[in-house]
Amino acid sequence: MRLVVTGREGQVAASLLEAGQARAGVEVIAIGRPELDLANPDTVIDAIAAAKPDIVVSAAAYTAVDQAEDEPDLAFQVNAVGAGKVAQAAARLGVPVIHLSTDYVFDGSKDRAYVETDPTAPLGVYGASKLAGEQAVAAANPRHVILRTAWVYSPFGKNFVKTMLRLAADRDEISVVADQWGNPTSALDIADAILHAAAMLHGDKNFGAFGAYHLAGTGETSWSGFARHILDTSRVFGGPWARVRDIATTGYPTKARRPANSRLSTARFATAFGWTAPDWQDSTGKVVRRLLRTA
Repeated sequence: MRLVVTGREGQVAASLLEAGQARAGVEVIAIGRPELDLANPDTVIDAIAAAKPDIVVSAAAYTAVDQAEDEPDLAFQVNAVGAGKVAQAAARLGVPVIHLSTDYVFDGSKDRAYVETDPTAPLGVYGASKLAGEQAVAAANPRHVILRTAWVYSPFGKNFVKTMLRLAADRDEISVVADQWGNPTSALDIADAILHAAAMLHGDKNFGAFGAYHLAGTGETSWSGFARHILDTSRVFGGPWARVRDIATTGYPTKARRPANSRLSTARFATAFGWTAPDWQDSTGKVVRRLLRTA
């Protein structure tokens, strides 16, 4: 099975490349700029066709949430037009597309975990561009699996876990938002889930459960609770530690509004694909220990 993933530097792409090396019969190829540039959608069709995929994983995206407020045209060009072109390229080749999306398609006002059928209502440009991308993907390729995820971290790239460890090395106390809730999600787990789902899609040409799914770590916490677990784990293994001080969202102003509730129900994905993420604490611990060993 040959998976072609868009983007080379993203957390999910890097995790897929690593996971693919450990699986017999799986080849993961990452393609990105300049051959494939979502800001220049004319490059997409030929780049994906040349890679000869069995499954296309649409992981590349414009992810600068605050900067998107100042660059809406670029955000929509990449996340909507570009994503649609990726799905179109897969459709022309007669193969499914697995597209990564986000909790930011919701406004966070629900008092429980979001399910796939809940109304979408993005708070900012980034979320709106990703929602437009979902719609473009669905329109371009009926054989699509859209995976909304949240609070992604990994040993790769920039993410919250790395930021907490870096700050703890220089500070005694870190102020972290305590009134936003979600499911911390390891990109290593996302890669495992994608490979599991891709194997089903590749093996079952009559697969009929295409559509949108939620894919996130099991269990929920606040950003400050996430930070405490990261740093407590770090201290146990001899890494940096700092106190975490709870603050309100109003105490950490950002250009783009964040959903207060990013919790995602993953029951539909578990039913369709028979895969459930580990508890977020376990997955976080593995990434923290790996980062400390690398350091």
